[in-house]
Amino acid sequence: MTANEPVMAGLPHSEQDRSDPVLRAGNTNCGGCGMSNGHLFMSRAAGNDYQIQMVIPACCGIVTPGQFPYSNYGVPVVASTFGGAAAVACGLSEVANQNDDGYRVVVWAGDGGTYDIGFATMSASAERNDDIMYVCYDNEIYGNTGGQRSSATPKGASTTTTPKGKDVGKKDIMGILGAHGIPYATTISLAHPEDAIRKFKKALGMKGFRFVHILAPCPTGWKSEPGEGIEIVRLGVKAGLFPIFEIEDGFKYTINVEPEMCDESLGDYLSKQGRFRKSGVTVADLRESIDRYWRRLRLLSRDE
Repeated sequence: MTANEPVMAGLPHSEQDRSDPVLRAGNTNCGGCGMSNGHLFMSRAAGNDYQIQMVIPACCGIVTPGQFPYSNYGVPVVASTFGGAAAVACGLSEVANQNDDGYRVVVWAGDGGTYDIGFATMSASAERNDDIMYVCYDNEIYGNTGGQRSSATPKGASTTTTPKGKDVGKKDIMGILGAHGIPYATTISLAHPEDAIRKFKKALGMKGFRFVHILAPCPTGWKSEPGEGIEIVRLGVKAGLFPIFEIEDGFKYTINVEPEMCDESLGDYLSKQGRFRKSGVTVADLRESIDRYWRRLRLLSRDE
């Protein structure tokens, strides 16, 4: 099997080279898609140590591999309903644990299938502490259906359903998952690969419900240059807009990357994306909410 050869959908993992990447060459992702980088980091973290099964609801991720009967995913994938990914993953995880076959079951979902339509089953799975790793590649829109707003869409961003810019802020998904008391929840920056791979390895090696949140650039929806996606993420992290931290067992908060809280970086973040131009949102409009979030995060991360 060559690196560019698509595999038959549903091929048992035992018949695949375990060094295969999660996402293989020939996929249909757009240039500059942050999801592709997320798959790469997870592949490097898994290496030959972990076998992965993925559950993917309706999102860009489920059209990525191409048309049946071929798949450019290098691991077994189940396509679920939009709202049912965590429930399907729960069943697969129970079978994997009963058979002791070593599979790590991963939900790979966009923000629509996490923050909104899939939230109920995700919350129920987290409450039960099901043995799954739930990865949200958050491009802050419903990217696969034309770019509608989700509750992950940030304030001021234009979408097809908020053409003048969204007038409320983004849902605090990390705070919500932390309140469930799950073993592990973390944010990942695609601009900080060593930290990202470490966290994927940590999450893959754990049991129970683990949540991984990736800010995933979408050049189409963000109206940005494909080659600038990683730099945009870096600017968001520097500005404090996308905090990089971990929550363990619902109470132990660890900040992994200290932001500069730089207004210049925040201004560059906004200017590199056409989605913020129509609303006229400014650095001053966002800085207060960023500072308020960081005050809370620092209190939570203090050692007693």
